[in-house]
Amino acid sequence: MIEFVIAVFFLLITPGPGVLTTAGIGAAYGFRAGFGFLVGLCLGGFITMMVVVSGLAAVVFSVPWLRGALLIASVAYLLYLALRIALAGSRIGFAPARQPLGFRNGLALQFVNPKAYVVATTLFSGFAFLPQAPGWEITVKVVVFHAIWVPVHLIWLLVGVRLRQLDLRPASQRAINIAMALSMVIVVAVALLAQT
Repeated sequence: MIEFVIAVFFLLITPGPGVLTTAGIGAAYGFRAGFGFLVGLCLGGFITMMVVVSGLAAVVFSVPWLRGALLIASVAYLLYLALRIALAGSRIGFAPARQPLGFRNGLALQFVNPKAYVVATTLFSGFAFLPQAPGWEITVKVVVFHAIWVPVHLIWLLVGVRLRQLDLRPASQRAINIAMALSMVIVVAVALLAQT
């Protein structure tokens, strides 16, 4: 069980699309918008876990053309989120963000977030501590996971909000938004390289 907790902690503190988007939304739009996104992200993450635990993800990913289509959708959506963050609060750009990314975007992100599937597969296929009661083991893992997941993501949201509250010059705020977006693009590139 201790190994599971350590694995959850280190898998969650490493920046992925969910964490980076959460911090970016906090920096670009503030706490309220970021919290709505975070609630969607949490629910989407739970559903993704259940898709992995049930075996449905393995079935879907075993179909090569479907796996490729989902990868393209994932990359496109993550790049869309990065663009929205990069353009938030900026008057420069061809499509400035008018509305913050909220609950629906958080929910949708987890379905196309490659890290969500990798983390769920790693945590639920390994670290067996109740082999005689797999249902209880899954329940305990979900509770422990979320007991760590929620505070970690709230901290990242608050870091983003704090950046926003610094009342930086527009050029500095734009630079932070772009840096957050570029970080997401790097994560997408790493995920793509891992697929090859």
